[in-house]
Amino acid sequence: MRKIVTLTLLASLAAMNFMPLAAVAKDKTNTSAPKQFKSMVKKNKKVSDEYKYAYVNMDWWSGFNDPILSGYINQAVRNNYDLKMATLNVEEYYQNVKLQFANELPMAGVGASPALTKMPGKTNTNMFFVAPAFVNYELDIFLKNHDKTKSVKKLYEGSKLDERAAYIAIASSVGTVYLNIVKLDKTIELQEEIVAARQNIYDLMVLSNREGLTSTADTVKANKALVKGQTDLIELKKQRETLLHQFCVLIGESPENAAEIKRASLDSLKFDREIPEALSSDIIVQRPDYLKAELMVEKAGIDVRVAKKEFLPSINLTGLAFFNAGDIGSLFTTKNMLMSLAGGAFLPLFTGGARVASLRLKKATYERILQDYYKTNLTAIQEVNDALVVSKMDKTKMEQTLKQANLEKADFSYNEDKFNQGTISKLDLLQFKENLLAIDQLVAQQKVECMVNSVGLYKATASKT
Repeated sequence: MRKIVTLTLLASLAAMNFMPLAAVAKDKTNTSAPKQFKSMVKKNKKVSDEYKYAYVNMDWWSGFNDPILSGYINQAVRNNYDLKMATLNVEEYYQNVKLQFANELPMAGVGASPALTKMPGKTNTNMFFVAPAFVNYELDIFLKNHDKTKSVKKLYEGSKLDERAAYIAIASSVGTVYLNIVKLDKTIELQEEIVAARQNIYDLMVLSNREGLTSTADTVKANKALVKGQTDLIELKKQRETLLHQFCVLIGESPENAAEIKRASLDSLKFDREIPEALSSDIIVQRPDYLKAELMVEKAGIDVRVAKKEFLPSINLTGLAFFNAGDIGSLFTTKNMLMSLAGGAFLPLFTGGARVASLRLKKATYERILQDYYKTNLTAIQEVNDALVVSKMDKTKMEQTLKQANLEKADFSYNEDKFNQGTISKLDLLQFKENLLAIDQLVAQQKVECMVNSVGLYKATASKT
C-alpha cells in the first residue's frame, strides 16, 4: 500500500513539473499578435470614467467648432495606451498603500496538524491533533508605521496627478497633430496649384525660347523652379503621412488605418476664444506638476520624521495558543490549550552608523526635492507666460499676414484685368498667381500656428483657460 501511495505522489509531482513545460511549448506555437495576452486586473464597473473627460475639459475643445476633432479627443481618452498605463500606475500605488497599511494591523495565523505516534515497547499507534495559533502586533506608540503609510499615500496622490497631466498632454498632442494634418491638407492643395502654375510657366518659356523671345537661361530657371515645386510637394505629402501614423497611435489605432482618418477643412475651422491679457497666479497652483512637486516635499518631510523615529524603541505584543488533544472533538477546549502573552521592547544600540546615515540621507533628499519644487514653480510660470506671449504675438503676426494677403489678392486682380485687356502676357499673370498661392500657404500656416498656440496655452494652464 505504501508503495502505491509513493508512486502516486511521484507521479503527481512529475505531472506538476511537466505541465508548465507543456504550456510553454504550446504558447511557442502561437504566432499571433499580442492579442493572446489577457489582463489580470479586474475592472470595477462601479467606477465611472467621467473624471477623465473632466481632465481634458471637453468644453474647451468644442471651441474649434469641429465635431471630428472632439470625437478624436474622446477616442484618445478611451483608447490611448499611455493613458491606460497612467491609470494602471495609479492602481499600483493604491495597492502599495494597502500593503503598507497592513503593517499597522496585527498579524495572526493558525495551523492544524494530525500526527501518528508509537511509543517504545508498544504495538499500537495513537492519533494526536495539534493546532497552534499566534498573534503578533507592533505597538505603534510613536506612529512610525502610520507615518510610513502617509508617505506611501503621498506617492499615490502624486500618481493621480501624473494621470491628470498625462490626459492633458495626450489631448494636447491629439489636437496639435490634427491641426497640423489639416494645415498640410491645405498646404498640399495650394502646392499642387503652384506646381501646375510653374508647369504652365515652363511650357510657355519653352515655346517662347523656340521663338527666340526668351533666353535659355530663363527657361532653365523656370524648369528648376518646377522641379523644386514638385520636390516640395513630395516632402509635404511625406510629412502628412508621418503625422497621420502618429495620430493613429495617439487615438489607439493601428497606423495601417491612416487613410481612414477624417478631418475638417482648414477654412471651416475657427477658434474665437479670446486670449487673456494676463493670467492669475491661481492658474499655476492648479497645474498637476506643481501640485505633485508640493506633495513630494510633504512626503520627503514625512520620510525625515520616520528616519528620526528609527532611533526610538519598538514594542511588540505576541500571543500564542497551542491546542493538543488525542481526538479532534476535544481539540479546541480550554483544558487542552496552552496560552501565552508576551511583550517586548527592542532598542538597537549599535547599527554601524546606519540610522545616522539614513537620517542624513532623508534630510538631503528633502532639500533636493524642495529645490525641485522651487524650480517647478518657476518653470510653470515661465511656460504659462511663454504660451501667453507667443499666442499674442502670433495673433498680431497673423493680422499683418492677412493684410499682406489682401494686397496680393488686389494686385492679382489688378493684373488679371490687365491680362484681359491684353497689356500683359499669360506668363506674367501666372507669376502673379504663384505669388498669391505662396501667400495663401503662409496664411494657412499662421492660422494653424495660432490654433496650436491656443492648445499650448491650454496645456500650460492645465486645461483651465
